[in-house]
Amino acid sequence: MTSAENGTRTAPPAREGATPRPVREDGAKRTVRGTLVKVLVHRRDDRGMRLEPFASRCVRAGEVHELVTTDHHETAPGSRVDRVGFLGFVEIANAGVIDRGDEVWAGDRLVGTVHGFDSCHFPNHYNVLIRTDVPRTGPELRLEPETPVWFRPASTITEPPPAT
Repeated sequence: MTSAENGTRTAPPAREGATPRPVREDGAKRTVRGTLVKVLVHRRDDRGMRLEPFASRCVRAGEVHELVTTDHHETAPGSRVDRVGFLGFVEIANAGVIDRGDEVWAGDRLVGTVHGFDSCHFPNHYNVLIRTDVPRTGPELRLEPETPVWFRPASTITEPPPAT
């Protein structure tokens, strides 16, 4: 994992010959909440999405973004993402920051982790790419309109977020 991926950078040594020390750029953040407004049912093996070079995106309350699952591993900017399953569109309830690596929950189910972003439809919406073992669609995860969705910092806790 590179320093950019884990949210750290290296500060210059304090004095000549000193060992560089990591500087943490990311602090605590709030969970971004949303509600599924449309379920999507299709998948593609030739989608051709491209990973944006950004590890995070700010979202505003009221925005709608598309949730897309993938088993793609590469995180280099511009990487082509072909194997995808479409979950649906989520309306953001509270402004916040979605980071690569955040857990994505739908109802009481951990869907996967944020893999990155594709902006082929921006400024209308982002495609939020979610890393899963196998690309899944909305019906495969039994999603329905009004399903609560959370983007929360990665953790070792596998309990669903609290109901809001």
